[in-house]
Amino acid sequence: MSLILASGSPRRQELLHLVEEDFIVHPVDADETLPAGMPVDMAAVYLADKKAAMAAAAFPEDIVIGCDTVVILEDEIMGKPKDRDDARRMLQALSGRTHTVMTGVALYLGKQTTAFTAETQVTFYPIDAAEIEAYLDTGEPFDKAGAYGIQGKGALLVRGIEGDYFNVVGLPAAQLARTLKQFRRAVRHPKLRLKDPGDSTE
Repeated sequence: MSLILASGSPRRQELLHLVEEDFIVHPVDADETLPAGMPVDMAAVYLADKKAAMAAAAFPEDIVIGCDTVVILEDEIMGKPKDRDDARRMLQALSGRTHTVMTGVALYLGKQTTAFTAETQVTFYPIDAAEIEAYLDTGEPFDKAGAYGIQGKGALLVRGIEGDYFNVVGLPAAQLARTLKQFRRAVRHPKLRLKDPGDSTE
């Protein structure tokens, strides 16, 4: 039984190596349109589940991991910026404020599934127009949710975080490791109930 990562993100691949050395990368091209009226705190896990389900169709006998990370400011979901103007707008909105980063993770093995969401609060320093333009010039914001990468130059914008740093990078590795262990156990022993990863010290 192989482990499949349904993401082409180099950051997620690097973090998954902390959990397990051997896995197969199988990116999927999922429609990321959200259903009308979906609560913002459900978006990440909804998209993660959609991606995992797509990859699971190709790997029905393997464990598939689907992930999605969103940045939420008040009731706005900030995905990857469409262009420089959109990235500028996001960074201006985040300046000097606290926002939420949520990563949804879904695990599939055939029709057996489980999922969780990790949440981290991130606070930015106030950033002026010149700083924003300089950061945009690096090219880093354009493939990142919320138009910044905390593991890169975006770290210089961050005043502090509350929660899992790796969740902000794109994969809550410690919580995934515990959930994956329980999922494998539940697959072997179907009568076992999956616990919340926070309840286990194993």
